[in-house]
Amino acid sequence: MPAVEPTELRARFARALSAMYGREVPAYTTLVDVAREVNADVARARGAEAERLGSLERVTAERHGAIRLGTPAELARVARVFGAMGMHPVGFYDLRDARPTPVPVVSTAFRPIEADELARNPFRVFTSLLAVQDRRFFSPALQERLEAFLAGRELFGPELLALADRAEAEGGLEAQDAGRFLALATEAFELSREPVDEAWYRTLEAVSAVAADIGGVRGTHVNHLTPRVLDIDELHARMEARGIAMIDAIQGPPRWDGPDVLLRQTSFRALAEPRRFRRPDGTVHEAALRVRFGEVEARGIALTAAGRTLYDELGAEVAAVRSADPAADAALLARERWNARVPATERALLDAGLAFFTLAPVADRRPDGQEPPADVAGLLDGGWATARPVVYEDFLPASAAGIFQSNLTDASRHDDAQHGAALDAEWLAGVLGRELHDPLALHAAEQEQSLAAVRRTFLPTAPLPRS
Repeated sequence: MPAVEPTELRARFARALSAMYGREVPAYTTLVDVAREVNADVARARGAEAERLGSLERVTAERHGAIRLGTPAELARVARVFGAMGMHPVGFYDLRDARPTPVPVVSTAFRPIEADELARNPFRVFTSLLAVQDRRFFSPALQERLEAFLAGRELFGPELLALADRAEAEGGLEAQDAGRFLALATEAFELSREPVDEAWYRTLEAVSAVAADIGGVRGTHVNHLTPRVLDIDELHARMEARGIAMIDAIQGPPRWDGPDVLLRQTSFRALAEPRRFRRPDGTVHEAALRVRFGEVEARGIALTAAGRTLYDELGAEVAAVRSADPAADAALLARERWNARVPATERALLDAGLAFFTLAPVADRRPDGQEPPADVAGLLDGGWATARPVVYEDFLPASAAGIFQSNLTDASRHDDAQHGAALDAEWLAGVLGRELHDPLALHAAEQEQSLAAVRRTFLPTAPLPRS
């Protein structure tokens, strides 16, 4: 077995990227410090309950990054880099139809998929690909120019890719090669200091600031790096108290009377960072760009397909009211509707089939000649098993778009009269050349595996019927 396995490569890479990003964006370090303070305060106040959705050690170490790429080839290559670290593509996110500001990208997230790997280090990278073939954003002429520009850059060199392929094939790398791999991987996501072609950048910026950030420069970079916090409303308030401008609203489910579910996100606003631009006459000058921001997230319980349908319905209801009355308080509306329609306890969510849970057999429970119940509720009520919520490990398209939109200074230019490109999960899997995992299927499998373990414990020769 190699000296440095994929889990350790992933953990070291997350730390290296965090240190690099902290040097590039000092406000990120402030965000991490405040998140750590809030987590410690919540842990003191709530005790063991604070760790119901993950140990404090895991939550404190947890990060997700975000990067943006320009071509299918770049996406396929970064999949090899992340594959070396035990990170697999999960989910398909289409932000091109986001409202009020469509974003010309489709995305996936690279992350571990096994529960034990997530517990050891849950590093994720939300990875967006520019939809250059979508006529709502890019004309044929602009697409041709974009593709020519992107074909002339190399984000992930042959040495990095060779090491990545070896690490994935052999289950890790020897110490010296591991160090080299991590240095090259981190370097690939550093902000380039090369002057930017100003005329080309502004051409793309007129379509979308995101398009310019992807296709107007010679490299890629970390767009944001996100710590996890146990009380995102408190963090939002503390950051503002420090004089750091935050986006107006926390994205995702509202703060309501029930347990945290899915994902809530906020960020400080994109900072004005100095960048060097080259004018058409060859002279170089400095100007500010606002493309990178500091995001933070609070993770909750993973919802089933039925739960996600209810989530979408509630969001549509609030949007409809806001459309009729723009002055209506969106947060209050959402809270009222959630409290009215969503079960407010873990057990009620489980019984309604709205959320995923894992079951564990009660260690000292003895059958004593009894046959255990065939249903989940009976197992729990009879003291045969306990239930623990499954943490939501993925992202929400509307929230991702909301974060992007909240940090843009201008709306995208798009023409809805044109046809959008047919880009879907099947297409993305073909680009990646590897399985694109379904988040719901992963969570459902984790739940089913736990049920099977309970069945084996109490009825080793006769599996329980499914509930």
